[in-house]
Amino acid sequence: MTNISEGLGGRRATRYVQDMAEQRPYPSDLSDARWKLLEPVLTAWRTERRGKGLDIGRPPEHDLRAIMNAILYVDRTGIPWRYLPHEYPPWQTVYGYFAHWQTDGIFIQLSALLRRLARTTEGRDPEPTACIIDAQSVKTSANVPATGQGYDAGKKIAGRKRSIVTDTLGLLLAVLVTAAGVSDGAAGLPLLTQVAADNPTITKAWADSGYRTTVIEHGAALGIDVEVVRRDPATRGFTPLPRRWVVERTFGWLMLHRRLTRDYEALPTRSEAMIHTAMIDLMTRRLTRESTPTWRNT
Repeated sequence: MTNISEGLGGRRATRYVQDMAEQRPYPSDLSDARWKLLEPVLTAWRTERRGKGLDIGRPPEHDLRAIMNAILYVDRTGIPWRYLPHEYPPWQTVYGYFAHWQTDGIFIQLSALLRRLARTTEGRDPEPTACIIDAQSVKTSANVPATGQGYDAGKKIAGRKRSIVTDTLGLLLAVLVTAAGVSDGAAGLPLLTQVAADNPTITKAWADSGYRTTVIEHGAALGIDVEVVRRDPATRGFTPLPRRWVVERTFGWLMLHRRLTRDYEALPTRSEAMIHTAMIDLMTRRLTRESTPTWRNT
């Protein structure tokens, strides 16, 4: 773990390094190999903020790895921020960094970087040429404002909707969190626009019947051929559908993180950041060949 701070902040960071060396890490904590993937981006962010006089602490009081470990702990276990174990920095500090990283696009930057590395490792081109789009409605907690919620009549769920786009490996390209009452098609329009802007190599997309007509036309205007994959009405029971099963598997991966089993975030943008954090967790493990602890491993 690298100590990049000075003075009082440096001494506190050093104590954290010593304390972590003496205690057992939590399963969600970053290994040295996983931290090595994230450290350059987070260190560059802190250096840039210090250069602009925008330090969260002057000098920084807490080690970046400790803060990222705390965010991963919340995402993985689903606990409230205030219930963070005392081994981590104060919850106010951790949430402050989480909010700043979300606002500054750090989670999106890390997710894109890791996705390119993962695709290269799998023998694919770093930039995808095809994608899959789908949505998931989840219930919300009591702290989510009523104005940010809605009712999904099809799923019979009151809460929020997560619309995501993945590549053909199931790795996240884009996410949009809305009220559950927003239709798949309405959420799909800005998502496709974002995907086309961030990934100009994409020319093909697969979706379910909720993304017909306007989404297909919008995709065509962006140079993306949107194909609807329909379920055979004669089929009974669960049957994986071509292409669409990939994004369904991604939702399954996300559900390994208990913070995502329902929406606990007051702001939709914070919900999107939690989803990116979960994918960062998954992709760092994938790149370092580390398993993801689940109840199945017990």
